[in-house]
Amino acid sequence: MAVLEEDPAPVPAAAADSTSGVSDNEITVEETSFVHTEPPQDGTAPPVVTSDMEVLNDGVKKQVIKEGHGKKPSRFATCFVHYRAWVQGSLHKFEDTWQEQHPIELVLGKEKKEMTGLGVGVSNMRSGERALLHVKWELGYGKEGSFSFPNVPPMADLVYEVELIGFDDVKEGKARSDMTVEERIEAADRRKIEGNEYFKEKKFEEAMQQYEMAIAYMGDDFMFQLFGKYRDMALAVKNPCHLNMAACLIKLKRFDEAIAQCTIVLSEDENNVKALFRRGKARAELGQTESAREDFMKAKKYSPEDREIQRELRSLAEQDKALYQKQKELYKGLFGPRPEPKPKASNFLVLFWRWLVSLIGYLVKLFKRKDE
Repeated sequence: MAVLEEDPAPVPAAAADSTSGVSDNEITVEETSFVHTEPPQDGTAPPVVTSDMEVLNDGVKKQVIKEGHGKKPSRFATCFVHYRAWVQGSLHKFEDTWQEQHPIELVLGKEKKEMTGLGVGVSNMRSGERALLHVKWELGYGKEGSFSFPNVPPMADLVYEVELIGFDDVKEGKARSDMTVEERIEAADRRKIEGNEYFKEKKFEEAMQQYEMAIAYMGDDFMFQLFGKYRDMALAVKNPCHLNMAACLIKLKRFDEAIAQCTIVLSEDENNVKALFRRGKARAELGQTESAREDFMKAKKYSPEDREIQRELRSLAEQDKALYQKQKELYKGLFGPRPEPKPKASNFLVLFWRWLVSLIGYLVKLFKRKDE
């Protein structure tokens, strides 16, 4: 079984991340929707935050929910952001990218006018940071508001719950839509490599942020337009990011999310051994024994000599045996020892009739003798 493989340098657009083996320590292949750190609240209202209020300018204040890492994005950086937005007075929620499962792309200094306050807040955040932004109406939807989508009343102060997934300073001011296919694939591959470095350092949250940004470059709208070698090139970067995210999620014991990541890979490549193995691992951890066994057996079909797969199957068999013994002891204790069968009592009526027939026979013989 191979251990985690890292790409030592950016892979050319056409190169695939083709590693052998399926060790759970490995980084590899996949394609999916975004996996994110979901805020603890249900999202119906802004979260309650007790941290200090930081004044960014006259129109924007910030409270940190979760600290980030690294530097802050520079002007014209391409930022990938998840957010929820409410009208401050009524707490009417008018946007939620977490619910839509797609972050937005925000080029700082080139954002839409109604997102000026959001841009100010994001420019003062670090990768992985989550914060609550309080934005005055002048830096939001303005005096007139918006009566289409989103629906925001006039002169409405706003509250944003924001997470900066990450940002890219390499292509200053260049949105994904303005990049060539090769540029997008190369940008995604750079993120994948950075994610692999974080994974080696056991910084799994940071690694996932990089993989998520890589996947953002390979969005559904982009993939839908690709055919032939360009699609193969994109999948060679995108699929490894999904499988790498699954590896991170297993390490973080977020097994349901890991299953979702692997399932996305399998929707593209139903015989992907690594996706089958990792999904089996996650299912086994959740106690979904039969589903896990199905995944491992299918993985074994395509990689029969893989020792890790064989080990997981043996582990499931041992669990089944232990469970059987436990249930056997439990039922034995519940019902006690089996009672010894008692000899059946003779039927009284049968005995009576036998006696009566014998008596009548005896009397008949007795009368015959007297007659003679």
